Amino acid sequence: MKSKLLFFSLFLLVFSCRPPEPQPPVKGDLEDIPYAPTAYHLQLPEGFPPMDIPADNPLTEEGIDLGRHLFYDPILSLDSTVSCSTCHLQEGAFTDNKAVSDGVMGLQGTRSAMAIMNLGFVTAGLFWDGRSPSLEDQALQPVTNPVEMRNDWATVEQRLRRHSDYPAMFRKAFGISDSGEISKELVVKAIAQFERTLLTFNSKFDKKFLYNDPTVEFTDSEYRGFEMFFDFPGSALPDAQCFHCHNAPLFGNNDFFNNGIEEVATLDDFPDLGRGEITGKTFDNGKFRAPTLRNLVFTAPYMHDGRFETLEEVIDQYSDHVHFADNLDENLSFPINLSESQKQDLINFLYTLTDSSLVLDERFSNPFE
Repeated sequence: MKSKLLFFSLFLLVFSCRPPEPQPPVKGDLEDIPYAPTAYHLQLPEGFPPMDIPADNPLTEEGIDLGRHLFYDPILSLDSTVSCSTCHLQEGAFTDNKAVSDGVMGLQGTRSAMAIMNLGFVTAGLFWDGRSPSLEDQALQPVTNPVEMRNDWATVEQRLRRHSDYPAMFRKAFGISDSGEISKELVVKAIAQFERTLLTFNSKFDKKFLYNDPTVEFTDSEYRGFEMFFDFPGSALPDAQCFHCHNAPLFGNNDFFNNGIEEVATLDDFPDLGRGEITGKTFDNGKFRAPTLRNLVFTAPYMHDGRFETLEEVIDQYSDHVHFADNLDENLSFPINLSESQKQDLINFLYTLTDSSLVLDERFSNPFE
């Protein structure tokens, strides 16, 4: 009899200690919170292209603040260990300085995390292979990727709906009436708003050529690198073949190229098909987006698979070791053969694209620290 009473007492104790079942959101539970979003206007320098912002996702201070929190919050991942910022660190100009990125449970991907600065200007597909048409679509994918966050959106939505702070933040950003309206569509809209503010245009190059700052002067070496980069008319220096794929002022490109870093026998032999895997066209195999060259000093290692640790290795590759293929970019179809001093001049010019303010700006930093 005593053992039965003891068992019953233990049962009651365990049952009483269980946390209460989470209650479904109450209809209209957020309506008392004011909804008066403040429009946010991007300040772009003259010479930059306009940014195409979706009509259904205008920038607001409240939306950007919500997106910043979600960007840095590991709540989106299966085990709450990985956030967007895990692979896109501010100190790395929003890349992670790894050859390939780490996801949940120590799993590794096959590509290097792209720097996401100035991504709001990309109009021809995001990721190295261009598989996402917009920042909103891009933000959907890591959550369900089995290597990155390995979660499902239904779980993420429930976590956010039951969170102590997020329902009010979604109300202020998007005007929802109750927390049950928090959805993956609103999550990625907020993240995309934050990402569109990650702008960089305050480098030495910008000060001299965009802002015409009379106090900024290039060194002789930087000027020589400038001339080679842009194949400056009348220059006796060789064309380094850079600007064809890395156009100013963004120093990237809305297109995909085989840049000759992979030696293959046929177009079917690339270890990573890149753009070809998306389009299904053999001629696109081995092509990848030409990323921005801004802030290269912060974003090593380089290329889609992070194979090059230094800019010296990158310049050596383009100068002396390009591999031919039927779809090799035509601007790389003949040797460049820069001298060692010319390679250094080119690197010195690339350093003028450094904007340290991006990695120090508190508006882009972790709000939880």
